[in-house]
Amino acid sequence: MTLLFATYVLIWPALTLAVLTVICRAVARDRRIAREEKRELV
Repeated sequence: MTLLFATYVLIWPALTLAVLTVICRAVARDRRIAREEKRELV
């Protein structure tokens, strides 16, 4: 049980970082495309 809890505690930050990275890359891409098309992001 302790090993399972330790694994959960160590994996959770990595998963969170991966999701945040995907979101940030998508926003950066959308921002770049909007800038190229001379329009607002929102």
